[in-house]
Amino acid sequence: MQSEPPKEITDYYKHLALFWTDIIYLMSNKPQALASTGPMRAFAANSKKISAEMIEISQIMTEFNRHLAEYYKQLTETWATAQKKVNLKAPEIPQDIEQVDALKRIWIDIFDNDFTELFDSEKFGKNYGNLVSKELELTKHWNNITNVILQSANLPSKEEIDEAYKEIHSLKKRVGRLELHLKKRGMRKNAE
Repeated sequence: MQSEPPKEITDYYKHLALFWTDIIYLMSNKPQALASTGPMRAFAANSKKISAEMIEISQIMTEFNRHLAEYYKQLTETWATAQKKVNLKAPEIPQDIEQVDALKRIWIDIFDNDFTELFDSEKFGKNYGNLVSKELELTKHWNNITNVILQSANLPSKEEIDEAYKEIHSLKKRVGRLELHLKKRGMRKNAE
């Protein structure tokens, strides 16, 4: 018996979920649309988009969690190795303050070297890059879902709100410059 590679299995379940989402959408869209009014009608029409985004999110979350587990595994292994090195170099029980200070310096030096080596490694950098990349993909999909919901409720999207804020900021600056210009003109007239 041959086992399929994980990518093919993931794609299979993704397509299966999309298939059932399409079936449910087709079966329920017309009654939902007829029974719904206002934002709920638009939400019913956009429910397929949200389902597709949720399927993508679940796939990305699986990959994100895999990279996150690897990240913590690397940190834990480095910590354990560094601590073993400290234990080998440290005296059993420090007798005075100088030995305690020496132990602190040993601990700091070993941990600094081991973690610097970890953070400089290609394996760590690649995994961390994948972790951040998956986090950005998740953010993109959450923003897509948010925009669908806002659109369904006839509310402006984040991009539209950001554009309005930029325009308001620009207008404030223009008004400020005009007020300053008028104030200077008024001072000149008063001086004459």
